[in-house]
Amino acid sequence: MNSVPLINHPCTVCCRSTSMWCSRCQNAWYCTPEHLQSDWPRHRRECIPAAHAQNYNIIATPPPAEQQLIMVSAILFSPEEESSRIKCRPSQAPSQGICPQPLVSGHFQDGQAEGIVLTQGLNGEPLRFPLHLWYSPTALSRCAPINRAIYHITSGAAAKAWCGTVVVLKFNGSRRQGYSDAGSNDLPALSAYFLAYK
Repeated sequence: MNSVPLINHPCTVCCRSTSMWCSRCQNAWYCTPEHLQSDWPRHRRECIPAAHAQNYNIIATPPPAEQQLIMVSAILFSPEEESSRIKCRPSQAPSQGICPQPLVSGHFQDGQAEGIVLTQGLNGEPLRFPLHLWYSPTALSRCAPINRAIYHITSGAAAKAWCGTVVVLKFNGSRRQGYSDAGSNDLPALSAYFLAYK
């Protein structure tokens, strides 16, 4: 899925695509402040301030930005399935170098999810791209079914039976400031974690 595109309208003067508008009425589109100024004698007759506009200086400004979602592939371990599957999960757009908050609660029956960050893979080797594992802390207490996908990748040898849904996201680097696509190449590290967890 693509990001939400910028709003593009034709400039009132030259019909060039633009995302800037008259900040007073927010109904006329101009590609440059000069075009707004040249069209002002005509436009001022129809320029009625927008009800919510507080600043009446007439400058070509872009409309307010809409919040965008970032799509990344995640690994979904569903309790009802024998194997894991890859699924896209949205996360909020990052701001000021802070990692976006993934929207994973919809996969958990009670809407609660806790996260664990895996920084080591097989034989304790550091992971270049740490994995963010989300699970339900109440799955065992509410008798959720054993996760058959995790049971399958560990061949039933895990010391702890994992219950309920598990979602795994992959950080885009060791600084953990964003996510990248998780895939089947991350399964060995996850399998090692599920086997070692007690």
